Amino acid sequence: MAWQQLHIATDPDHADAFQDALENLGAAAVTLTDGADQPVFEPPPGARPLWNTTVVTALFDDDADPEALLAALADQGLKPADHRVEALADQAWERAWMDDFQPMRFGERLWIVPSWSEAPDAGAVNLKLDPGLAFGTGTHDTTALCLEWLDGADLTGRQVLDFGCGSGVLAIAALLLGAERALGTDIDPQALTASADNAAANGVADGLTPCLPDDVPAGYRCDLLVANILAGPLIELAGSLAGYCRPGAPMALSGILADQAQAVRDAYAPWFDLGPTRQRGDWVRIDGVRRG
Repeated sequence: MAWQQLHIATDPDHADAFQDALENLGAAAVTLTDGADQPVFEPPPGARPLWNTTVVTALFDDDADPEALLAALADQGLKPADHRVEALADQAWERAWMDDFQPMRFGERLWIVPSWSEAPDAGAVNLKLDPGLAFGTGTHDTTALCLEWLDGADLTGRQVLDFGCGSGVLAIAALLLGAERALGTDIDPQALTASADNAAANGVADGLTPCLPDDVPAGYRCDLLVANILAGPLIELAGSLAGYCRPGAPMALSGILADQAQAVRDAYAPWFDLGPTRQRGDWVRIDGVRRG
């Protein structure tokens, strides 16, 4: 079945109204995207920031009349700043989506392999993980930075804390790379469920304990810490995360933009001997070792 997309440029104050109106006009799907390459970082809890130029894209059947749709919007007082129509030929959408996700290598030993792909190196450490609402699959620079660090770490027999575990990818990678146990924490219960499911799919469910941050056992100490969250929470939690680490424990922090790195380094310097900041794209990783 062929489709067409109606792309409408508007401002944040009218984006939701356009979305509702297009859905009522029969759109099969409506998405909101950035129309001017304007990043939005670390919104406060509960906030839903939009871009100064927001593009509302509506998917319609091929026989829909774009001019009639625009006229119907105008009748509701909704006039786009700009618009364009794009034809979409029929294709196997599921296959096209799957083709975008291929096995990825991190460091020397570790691969992330989607379930529909063969492992390129059967003798490597192969972590099975499919993209989804996935809270981290290795495609983002911050996750990649942490996976590369884990691949180079000595994990044999270690107790690992993955703070902000998301999909569990970092905790699972640590277990596959030789860690004895991993504690994965996240504020989102769905992330804990995803972590447990992904651990089971990789045969390491017995080694992973998922829990909310408030449920971390009293007196818990880890041999290695990885936290891939955001700079603001990392700064606020510096003392708490340092308290989880035994003396000599390596740690890696990411979810940090390059211009936020110094503030994060300053927050952790009282407890950790820090190594050089590592950058990938706009994002960085800060790692170090807990002092005694």
